[in-house]
Amino acid sequence: MRLTTRGRYAVTAMLDLALHEHGGPVSLSEIAERQGISQSYLEQLFSRLRKRGLVDGTRGPGGGYRLMKSTEQISVADVIDAVDETVDATRCGGQRNCQGDQRCLTHDLWADLSTQIREFLGNISLNELGGQKGVQIIRQWQDKRCNVAPHTTV
Repeated sequence: MRLTTRGRYAVTAMLDLALHEHGGPVSLSEIAERQGISQSYLEQLFSRLRKRGLVDGTRGPGGGYRLMKSTEQISVADVIDAVDETVDATRCGGQRNCQGDQRCLTHDLWADLSTQIREFLGNISLNELGGQKGVQIIRQWQDKRCNVAPHTTV
């Protein structure tokens, strides 16, 4: 199973947005600086996230992005789906043609693993993820490094 950079960056950027939107819309340049992701790549991701109704953008001075749902209502799986990422451990992409045009011996094992991973990610909200102690420690370090005013809630 391999989650590509697109899925990883989308989850990271959405979590950053969730952690910082208390002060109003968050600009992609702020997220880019804190997370070390290029702004042009974030623009592509946020275009997809906006189309899926997860974020909304405001143009102009003081503009940026905000979540369209509460952090409790957005799961990691929602974010991954929004950027057209798949979580599939099968070699055949779920097509059941792993060995020529037939299923391989272990197809069902990998398909079941894919289902378990999907359920796991679907059960983790941005709120839960943002509340983890490790996330909070990293957030404080990033905010200090980027001169962001401290805030304690997700």
